[in-house]
Amino acid sequence: MILKSKICGVSDVKTLNFIVNHNYPPQYIGFIVNYPKSKRYVDIKKLKELLKIDKKNSLYVAVLVNPNYKILEKIKDLPFDYYQLYDCNPSQVKSIKDKYKRKIISAITIKNKTDIDQYKLFLDTADIFLFDSTGYEKSIAFDHTLINGLNLNKEIMIAGNIQINDNLENLKKIADIVDISGGLETAGLKDISKIEVFLNKIKNLEYET
Repeated sequence: MILKSKICGVSDVKTLNFIVNHNYPPQYIGFIVNYPKSKRYVDIKKLKELLKIDKKNSLYVAVLVNPNYKILEKIKDLPFDYYQLYDCNPSQVKSIKDKYKRKIISAITIKNKTDIDQYKLFLDTADIFLFDSTGYEKSIAFDHTLINGLNLNKEIMIAGNIQINDNLENLKKIADIVDISGGLETAGLKDISKIEVFLNKIKNLEYET
């Protein structure tokens, strides 16, 4: 199985151009759309400029925390392939998916083993399940082994303070997609050299047995 990747929290043109033009670009690129608490937040004006950049072989993901109608209307014509939804109940997710015709990444935030069962509420609406920490704008880890052996008929994405020096081979055993953000930063900004290391490590996993 190939481990796919998502680079999240992209907020500047230089970084985005580097990522989409990389020899081994990630399958997904995420943008923080409506959560100003995050240092990676992109306001709507800047977002529109960023998304003029051709995504090429990647897919664009709007990261949304309990989005209201106003922000959903503002982004409805932007070239997002997925909406990644936090803090939305099942009816909200269904309504957003039906109205805006986007694929859905349902974010399940984990503190302990019992939190994992939240995914069952979104079986009918999620296209991908993301298991993340409760950190939101902070890079907080959770015990990734808690989802070990979880057998879903949809792809599993994993986040939560993942670093470029982590054993990605271990993550490959429990998830289909690794989602990284803070681990690619230096002093709070995306670091091109770290992105280069990460994307090459993901590619090299294809050749490991």
